[in-house]
Amino acid sequence: MLRTRGAWAFLLPAFAARQPFAMLTVSIVLLVQHTTGSYGAAGAVAAVTGVAMALFAPLTGTWADRFGQRTVLLPGVLVHAAAALTLTVLALSHAPLWVLFAAAVPTGASVPQIGPMVRAHWAATLRDSPLLTTAAAFESVTDELTFVLGPLLATALCTAVDPAAGLVAEAVLTLGGGLLFAAQAGTQPQQSVSVRPQESDSVPPQRSHSLRGSAKVTAGGDGHARVERVPALRVPGVRVLAVAFLGIGSVFGGMQVSLAAFTRSIGEPGLNGVLYGVFAAGNMLSGIVCGAIAWKAAPQRRLVVGYAALALAASGLWTAHSVLLLAAIGLLVGACIAPALITGYTLVDRLVAPTARTEAFTWLTAAVALGQAAAVTLAGQLEDRLWNGAGFLVPLAGTGLALVTVVTLRTRLVPRPEGRTVARGVGHRVPLAVD
Repeated sequence: MLRTRGAWAFLLPAFAARQPFAMLTVSIVLLVQHTTGSYGAAGAVAAVTGVAMALFAPLTGTWADRFGQRTVLLPGVLVHAAAALTLTVLALSHAPLWVLFAAAVPTGASVPQIGPMVRAHWAATLRDSPLLTTAAAFESVTDELTFVLGPLLATALCTAVDPAAGLVAEAVLTLGGGLLFAAQAGTQPQQSVSVRPQESDSVPPQRSHSLRGSAKVTAGGDGHARVERVPALRVPGVRVLAVAFLGIGSVFGGMQVSLAAFTRSIGEPGLNGVLYGVFAAGNMLSGIVCGAIAWKAAPQRRLVVGYAALALAASGLWTAHSVLLLAAIGLLVGACIAPALITGYTLVDRLVAPTARTEAFTWLTAAVALGQAAAVTLAGQLEDRLWNGAGFLVPLAGTGLALVTVVTLRTRLVPRPEGRTVARGVGHRVPLAVD
């Protein structure tokens, strides 16, 4: 897969550009908790950031599909860096909580959607190649590598340098990495909104043909076959996957707050990044294994089995009362996340058309962010009001509810047959292949 022509041209800048994403929530939680003394307030500010990102990420994906990734990225990274630095200054100035909420909105809304954009690069480059599953696994491994390094870096900066250092570093890395990735214009997926049949074809007016759930070809009287773009969220399978990814987000959010509270309760706040790194390392190693396997089982079946394993592993987090036991269970939970993520992204590529591919990927990213935001808020409240470790109940509940949804609606995850053609002409029908 890595020998694919042009792959390294976008992979290396993308790795630098997506690194800050894993630092954002942890940096906000540590900074705001330092300035306010409350995990509830810190979780709430981080949650506002996550909700804003979840709401604006699909819009960013739609714009990227329509206008090109570079057009969206260039202003986006500039706005995000400015917003993150503003939030830092306000937090250090002990601004009222509502002011921090207001500053958190543009910080989250402008988070660059590097992961979905890179997945769109792979999908456009590999098309229907069997390597698509390998690419999905590779991206999951890359994501988790950032979640190994990001929290470690953010925690080290916030505890050893200054509570604001993590968020400042996040802003600087976003700006530099995002600009480098946006400069790779030659490897970006091409935007296509229409196809033209052969000039000799006869096109009956007002006829339409459905394509893969997220695009529709309509033949008009001017001799053109137009592709009408249908929003990705209108595909039933995408909605089911979004619920599944909400549950995954609840694991990320619940772990971030609860691990920070646990390590502070034992007087070792520096272990927060280590424990979260172990959790992310499990995800990364599991992703490597998933990418190396030539799967024979249907992806929707793999998703059900993998998600059941995730829910079972997450149910044990709240019982851990030692660093070693929590690290072991966290490693297991992380190992169960990768199969669900990889299979979900693989299914999305089969469920939607290329004209909505980046949007579909950003819906899943947004679902993770929304689940993470809700989990950060709820886990923060539980840690403040109940016992140390009560926040770990959030991943248990989130994955359990999502598992019920996935099992109940699993038939909607079956991709429609591909390779459909639009027939043209009367008497002799010339097939017009439309992806």
